[in-house]
Amino acid sequence: MKVEKWTLGLAAVGLVSLPSLVQAEEKASAIMTALSATTISGYVDTSAHWDIGTGNANAPGFVYNRGKQDGFNLNAVNVRIDKPLDEAQWAAGYRVDLLFGPNANIIGTQSNTALSSGDVAVTQGYVALRAPVGNGLDLKLGVFDTIVGYESYHSGNNPNYTRSYGNTLEPTTHTGALATYQLSEMFGLAAGIANTYGPTINGRSNPPKAESYKTYMGAIAFTAPESMGFMQGSTLYVGAINGFNNFINGSETLLYVGGTIMTPLKGLKLGASYDYLGSSAEGTTVGDSPYANALALYASFQATEKLSFHTRGEYANTDVSGLLALDRGDGEGDKIVALTGTIQYDLWKNVLSRLEIRWDHSASGRQIYGGDTRAGHSGDPNQKNAVMVAANVIYKF
Repeated sequence: MKVEKWTLGLAAVGLVSLPSLVQAEEKASAIMTALSATTISGYVDTSAHWDIGTGNANAPGFVYNRGKQDGFNLNAVNVRIDKPLDEAQWAAGYRVDLLFGPNANIIGTQSNTALSSGDVAVTQGYVALRAPVGNGLDLKLGVFDTIVGYESYHSGNNPNYTRSYGNTLEPTTHTGALATYQLSEMFGLAAGIANTYGPTINGRSNPPKAESYKTYMGAIAFTAPESMGFMQGSTLYVGAINGFNNFINGSETLLYVGGTIMTPLKGLKLGASYDYLGSSAEGTTVGDSPYANALALYASFQATEKLSFHTRGEYANTDVSGLLALDRGDGEGDKIVALTGTIQYDLWKNVLSRLEIRWDHSASGRQIYGGDTRAGHSGDPNQKNAVMVAANVIYKF
């Protein structure tokens, strides 16, 4: 052990003891060894929205756009602390995702409802384990992201800034256990059990369900191998989740199919996703056996190293008021067509910058957008169409 001269001087006058120094250095070394494989990453997500027209009380795109009309916004700050699994047969690790800002309130993971508007959320917090079963069985225990969806609540991971209606229908996180297994180069499996369908950390499905009632999920993924030529890397993903959702006080089933296809044209890839959400009539607060469908088609083109173009077309429908658009209190459902176009140009290092225009149309003929909240105005929706222009700048660290 190397001891500095000033340390020897302190020891000489009895202020410190060399054995205690040795123990302290050994503990510090053990801590540094344990942390050596841990990484800290995250992002700061900002935006500016302009909803074209006067009176934008009811924004398109639902929850992630609400309250952001016609102004500048801090969307979210994410901090991830991660120790991924290594190649060992009995590997262990962990992940913690912390989300701050207005988007944290949308996730709904808060175990204490009094904190539901606290601009903070634990979106993931799990222990990762690997057992030497076959090719290796990976496990997550704790709070983890849902296993379905073409998009996530991290907008920087999505082809477009605004989210799809399918993303609105999907759960966000679960508290439970998830197992994943890679059968081969082409096929992977996932299966899990969680407390509830909904995102509340440590939430329970009782009452009215029995204490043993849980949420079950499963998925299969296909990835095209090198032998498939230009289609190498194309994916097809099928998943299902069933369980009790405390937010609606009823059981829900979500079925998901999605995938991406590589094309012969360099830089161009196509994608599609379909979500079906069905709820049981028993005990629900949103009507008898509500349902919703959402179909989205995607196209992305990487023109240069920094410049890319992304587009998304959508159709969604539901028989429940408030599921795809703001609740008007009449119990009627909605049919919506939407088209989104995004230009991304990453000029600065570690910065994602994009400009997006989005058009939403009420295919049911009902007025679900617009509305003036100024003095003397009701704020009720009065438009069938909504157009939004948004700029999004994200710094990733």
